[in-house]
Amino acid sequence: MKSKKQRRTGGGRKKITQKNPKILKILETFVDTDTRGNPMSPLKYTSKSTRKLAKQLKLQGYKIEYKTVGTLLKKMDYSLQANKKSKEQKSHIDRDTQFRFINQSVIEMFNKNQPAISVDTKKKEIIGEFKNNGKEYCKKEQPVLVNSHDFPDKRLGKVVPYGVYDIGKNKGWVSVGISGDTAEFAVNTIRTWWYKMGQNIYKDATELFITADCGGSNGYRVRLWKKELQKFSNETRLTIHVAHFPPGTSKWNKIEHKMFSYISINWRGKPLVSRETVVKLIGKTTTEKGLEIQAILDENKYKTGIEVSDKEMSLINIEKNDFHPNWNYKIKPQ
Repeated sequence: MKSKKQRRTGGGRKKITQKNPKILKILETFVDTDTRGNPMSPLKYTSKSTRKLAKQLKLQGYKIEYKTVGTLLKKMDYSLQANKKSKEQKSHIDRDTQFRFINQSVIEMFNKNQPAISVDTKKKEIIGEFKNNGKEYCKKEQPVLVNSHDFPDKRLGKVVPYGVYDIGKNKGWVSVGISGDTAEFAVNTIRTWWYKMGQNIYKDATELFITADCGGSNGYRVRLWKKELQKFSNETRLTIHVAHFPPGTSKWNKIEHKMFSYISINWRGKPLVSRETVVKLIGKTTTEKGLEIQAILDENKYKTGIEVSDKEMSLINIEKNDFHPNWNYKIKPQ
């Protein structure tokens, strides 16, 4: 005979954070101290395993399983670095110091109400009726039919989305290029973001802080990147600060997990049948935390292989930081 008892509202086992309200603060003291207490930090991570953290909490008198620790870390907006990837710490001796430098620089920009952005290129996408990873709800046994092969359509080709993420405002911009992923394209995307979005938000801005990967079209060794930034600085009269992430650490760039990951989720299972479809899907990407993205199609043709001479480089008004001058520098208007 079935029981007629019903659980009263609010009944059942209480969450550990209800039983022990201080556990989140205690857990936070065990993870990376460099990012603790800074919710706007572009780098919030821990390299400690959930098992080790659970053990530390148990020593403090809290009965908790390692899986629950993982849930709490996610709630605290931490990413848990997998053990197999922790060798990144050996990639460069100043990795963590550079992380702290970027964090502090972004905080200083926030305090001055100056913009700080994260930039990068999302992977190229084939346009046409091709399979896109992921699943989408469809009527039973009526999936969207796509080509059986993944050979690019010569007429439609590929697109290159380059993004700008405003770290402080949780707003993004994406230019969907049809040409090469070049430094000229990268800076033109930043330029378009500034004129379409940035200058309307930061009306009194005199500076712009950019975090970027160490490689690709916005890499620290790319001369054209610096030359184009000089042009942009001259146009806007902004002092452009740039800080590159150390080699092998691009996943910590804010744009990767605050914007690009949600774009991928939004269009999963949907064939990218046209360039307009890509722009539309990017523009409709939102999150519960209020992410908003604007996207346009950039039909400019950007040349590849442009070389910048030593003489041209000497004309750039660049000031390098004492700490890792190749990674950290600013370009002033001429």
